[in-house]
Amino acid sequence: MKQVFHKFGAVSMAFLVLFTTMSFTVNMHYCGEMLVDYSFTQHVKTCGMDVQTSPTSCDSNITKDSCCKDKQLIVEGEDNIKLSFENLSLEQQTFLATFVYSYIDFFEIVEENNDSFKDYSPPYLIEDISVLHQTFLI
Repeated sequence: MKQVFHKFGAVSMAFLVLFTTMSFTVNMHYCGEMLVDYSFTQHVKTCGMDVQTSPTSCDSNITKDSCCKDKQLIVEGEDNIKLSFENLSLEQQTFLATFVYSYIDFFEIVEENNDSFKDYSPPYLIEDISVLHQTFLI
């Protein structure tokens, strides 16, 4: 049982480190207020309603605002997660050491085998006393 808890703790700590250091990006394309496409790995597909600017027509200075927007959500992971024991003060180190030393025995599994009555047999019942006196536990 102790090994199962140890393995479960190790796997959960590994996933914790993995998810805190992982960073990802979500690219989203909106057309108006509606989400058209999103992607975790590459550029998103457009809806085809982007404003096309032609480089040959120089006489038109009026530009139309596009209803489409591209948004990018970036979640950065933690880079420095290394905690060292030397950064703690002497009082904190002393407290941590005494805490671990005093509470380490609480997590040991103690199996008690009560074999004091194994050589003795129970007494013979002549009559069932609870039936005789009509007293039953409910």
